[in-house]
Amino acid sequence: MSKALSKICYLAGMTTGYQIKDQEALYYLTLQVVDWVDVFTRQCYRDIVLDSLRYCQLNKNLQLFAFVVMSNHLHLIANSASGELSATLCDFKKFTSKAILQQITEGRESRREWMLNRFEFAASRHGRNEKYQFWTHENHAIHLYSSEFIREKLDYLHDNPVRAGIVTKPEDFLYSSARTYAGLDGVLDVIEIDLPWITY
Repeated sequence: MSKALSKICYLAGMTTGYQIKDQEALYYLTLQVVDWVDVFTRQCYRDIVLDSLRYCQLNKNLQLFAFVVMSNHLHLIANSASGELSATLCDFKKFTSKAILQQITEGRESRREWMLNRFEFAASRHGRNEKYQFWTHENHAIHLYSSEFIREKLDYLHDNPVRAGIVTKPEDFLYSSARTYAGLDGVLDVIEIDLPWITY
């Protein structure tokens, strides 16, 4: 990654108070689609996200401890073994944006015109964008500094689909690490946090 792009990615994660100050620390992250557009209701877009996370795990030292992919955002608990979390997230968002926009444009997307209009409008509000903006610039990074805080965010992350009324138990949601924590097969490998976890 060039120095210029690294600086843009670093600044992009600092547009709110939720900054990645320690590049090796553990963070609770929220990556949101602009205008809360429900892109991930379709499997083809979810698969792009999962494949890219898997690539970052294997090739960019991303250590993923928990995740959930909701209809218009995803939550991660993650860190970087190489101390490059901001750069890795920037690469992830850049690649997935391009791949998802290509799929929307070239695939059988009934909402194509509406979605592209939303992404084009979002891009028009920021001078540094190209034609479309898919992700918001923030990563809403929250530093997890204690076992209690980790437990709180892990439960909150896994309970997302329950609060949304999609499933009754966290581990019933396929696109979540709750399955791994419940001893079931998951769609993505994670490093399990060594804390007791059961559904009551």
